[in-house]
Amino acid sequence: MSNTLKSRLKEKAKELGFFQTGVAAAGPLEKEARLLEEWLNRGYHGKMTYMENHFELRTNPQKLVPGAKSVLTFLCNYHQEEKQKDPLAPKLASYAFGKDYHFVIKDKLKWLLSWLEEEVGQIEGRGFVDSAPVMERAWAEKTGLGWVGKNTLIIHPKAGSYFFLAVLITDLELEPDVAIKDYCGTCTRCIDACPTDAIHAEGPLMDASKCISYLTIELKEAIPEAFKGKMENWMFGCDICQEVCPWNRFSKPHQEPAFEPDQRILDFTKEDWEEITEDVFKEIFKKSAVKRTKFSGLKRNISFLKK
Repeated sequence: MSNTLKSRLKEKAKELGFFQTGVAAAGPLEKEARLLEEWLNRGYHGKMTYMENHFELRTNPQKLVPGAKSVLTFLCNYHQEEKQKDPLAPKLASYAFGKDYHFVIKDKLKWLLSWLEEEVGQIEGRGFVDSAPVMERAWAEKTGLGWVGKNTLIIHPKAGSYFFLAVLITDLELEPDVAIKDYCGTCTRCIDACPTDAIHAEGPLMDASKCISYLTIELKEAIPEAFKGKMENWMFGCDICQEVCPWNRFSKPHQEPAFEPDQRILDFTKEDWEEITEDVFKEIFKKSAVKRTKFSGLKRNISFLKK
């Protein structure tokens, strides 16, 4: 029964636009808990103090959903082939070209949970898309959706790393999938290419406090002068470690209409970005993940690149 249901569930997820689905048995993440504690102790979370909170919830899905038996993880492709047209324009990470993935994917998870309840009756379940203390990458690795690369992103051997991760924790018991091997080998391209030295050779290990994505999105205060001249013209997020990853030669364009780029983002020149007003910001990014950094944050980032 559970295998048949699992197969149908994966088919439904594919119909919804998820590239792949994996299943793991719910339980404490003991190894990952030790690694997280060490990462926090090193201060690699920077000013993201929320990473210190809810440690037990973060490392045990049964604390988030009492009675949880399965953790389902999903890959949602966002790979964009279109680029910003002005080579001198400040850059946005490609995941932010379209609508905010949080809302797009959360709707898919809600639909999937409703479908499951129609199939098996009432169940306990919660869907997560960066919305709670869930270690998505650990679960994606456990469920065989890829391995955690040296840049700490999930890498799928046939499709690369341009994916959003989503998690559904439920008290429904399903047959677990099997983890796959790490195929990064001796490659160090992401480590060598990172302009701020955020990726450690002893990895997979990231000093988030040096990551351009952290500096341009998570950090709410002034960007430290130590990063002057090292931002590679990124004003929101960064794609460098993905652009240089050999596995991303297998990336395919996404098929999600909501992730289609806003043409204004692609057309904006360097001058357009430097002169952007708050009204224009609100209009272009009203349904975008870029809202997270706010107008003041984006202006701060653009000004830092100009200095």
